[in-house]
Amino acid sequence: MGFKCGIIGLPNVGKSTLFNALTESNKAEVANYPFATIEPNIGKVAIPDERLKILSKICRSKKTIPSYIDFVDIAGLVKGASVGEGLGNKFLAHIREVDAIIHVVRCFENENITHLSSSINPIDDIETVVTELKLADLEILENRLNNLKKKVNNDDKQLIKQLEIIAIIIERINNNKTISLTKWSTEQCKYIYSLNLITTKPMLYVCNVDESSIAKGNTFSEKVHKRAIKENNQSIIVSAEIESQIAELKNEKDKIELLKDLNLNETTLKKVIYAGYNLLNLITFFTCRPKETQAWTITINSTAPEAANKIHTDFKKGFIRAETIAYDDFVNLNGEVGCREAGKLRQEGKNYLVKDGDVFNFLFNV
Repeated sequence: MGFKCGIIGLPNVGKSTLFNALTESNKAEVANYPFATIEPNIGKVAIPDERLKILSKICRSKKTIPSYIDFVDIAGLVKGASVGEGLGNKFLAHIREVDAIIHVVRCFENENITHLSSSINPIDDIETVVTELKLADLEILENRLNNLKKKVNNDDKQLIKQLEIIAIIIERINNNKTISLTKWSTEQCKYIYSLNLITTKPMLYVCNVDESSIAKGNTFSEKVHKRAIKENNQSIIVSAEIESQIAELKNEKDKIELLKDLNLNETTLKKVIYAGYNLLNLITFFTCRPKETQAWTITINSTAPEAANKIHTDFKKGFIRAETIAYDDFVNLNGEVGCREAGKLRQEGKNYLVKDGDVFNFLFNV
């Protein structure tokens, strides 16, 4: 299992074009008018990882199963979305269901493509969208606050704590302050996550530029990049139009050649995935057997039993130990047998923290 990213932004900034490029499909209607997308388009994409192919080859696996990322193309948000403008309430509900937000920002000038304002200003565009996200969360929080106040009494310490958390978050949103979950306890974070707030989700800004700016960006994308740093978020530069052309090419060599011609080293898909993994603190571990080699996505600092749970709940319940091999050792010693003989296969217990690239065989008893 991978993660789910919602693609948002103002109308006509290139969301659906980017979605089609990322998913190599034509699911999303691309049109030069607002709200071409009504219902969200969803595309499941295999996460490219060369390590998976190498491991599968070493094990001579019959199947190779990657992790996946779900992209959700959500209709354009406009000013007033939080109170239903442009079907905003419906669209905002879709955003609450994703792990991270890809915010596409128009960073190019083209008089042939409609824009909601008279001039291109990516920071103003971001503010328009972010304001609606904040207003939507405030409505949720204030409703929850009023409901809790009706229930709370002096003896109910848990409800009092919840009231305090909500009041703090409302104050921070009203004063344009970030909500950093690193400053909260585990118990507090658990409650905040249960609120399913949009403004607590990590944000990746995708600066949609023209072809001439695709390698180094432009003044528009630089402004977005500075904002992302200030917020502790990330930004990447893409040309959705160019990426859609690359996606249409069937031959992998043709894709590589076109990327080289544009002075690019990787596709937008890889850029988004790398940025998404960093935003969500994700890593990958592997299971490798003749039947199948598979990649699994987990968060940093997950324990071996938590990794085992990704495969099956029984693996965690009856966890005994994890036979563990580092990816480089597995490759350099040509598989499990070579690693056993060289003493590179480790027996790890319940407290072991998984490292990116670990190859596991879980021993369990239920």
